[in-house]
Amino acid sequence: MTAERREVGLDRLVDDLRRLGLHQARDVLVHCSMNRIGVVRGGPGTLLAAIRAVIGPQGTVVVPTQTADNSTTSRYYRSAVRDMTRRQRKRYVERLPGFHRDRTPSFRMGRLAEFVRQHPESVRSDHPQTSFAAIGPSAATLMARHDLASHLGDESPLAALYDAGGHCLLLGVGYDTCTALHLAEYRLPPGVPVRTKQYRCFVARGNRRKSVVFRAVDLDDSCFPELGVQLDAEPFVRSGQVGDTTARLIPVRPAVEYAIDWLARRRIAARALTH
Repeated sequence: MTAERREVGLDRLVDDLRRLGLHQARDVLVHCSMNRIGVVRGGPGTLLAAIRAVIGPQGTVVVPTQTADNSTTSRYYRSAVRDMTRRQRKRYVERLPGFHRDRTPSFRMGRLAEFVRQHPESVRSDHPQTSFAAIGPSAATLMARHDLASHLGDESPLAALYDAGGHCLLLGVGYDTCTALHLAEYRLPPGVPVRTKQYRCFVARGNRRKSVVFRAVDLDDSCFPELGVQLDAEPFVRSGQVGDTTARLIPVRPAVEYAIDWLARRRIAARALTH
């Protein structure tokens, strides 16, 4: 028999987040699994209230509100159509939704992310695949720019978070979910191999759906768990317990700078092996 899980309330979350060091953050990007935190009394609203109580009224909460379900080039799409016939695949593509910033739900981003997206104070960036949403005084500034060819790059909210000295909070999830590390893929020095690929997704234009095709960096998070092991040894990464799960608080700027150097050395070494 499994032990009954105790409820996690607002006060416990606030105390745990403060011990983690979140009070030192102003703008924070949150990736989380609420199920791993525990049975949170009040659900995602309580978790959001705890984070905002700790970072204070000048702080801004950012969450990923990505939508991989409107694309024919995403990993989700490839998995979904793998065993379909050509006709089945054609019908499936015909039903893919067009992205609308104000109406389209996030896809598999978790309960907190969707709660923030629907919040009346929320501001969402306008990327049809890798949008973010934010609540707080810097929300509009952080979400202002999100160019189509910059999923998670220099013209995205991640770059704005970097410039603002923001943090990333991982609650019950690993480095493979840490979107901030992708910014390093766009900032690799000259001479380091950077793959690009063609993307295709759908956006809503009035009552019609439009196909959008563009070329951008081929995002690769397969090595992020290995990179995370190295980051955990760095003094700027703080870890602790929040509710029933392990949490990490990571300042975006030093983490991205570390990742640039680590990824560059790794890719240069990999290229040398193939020549």
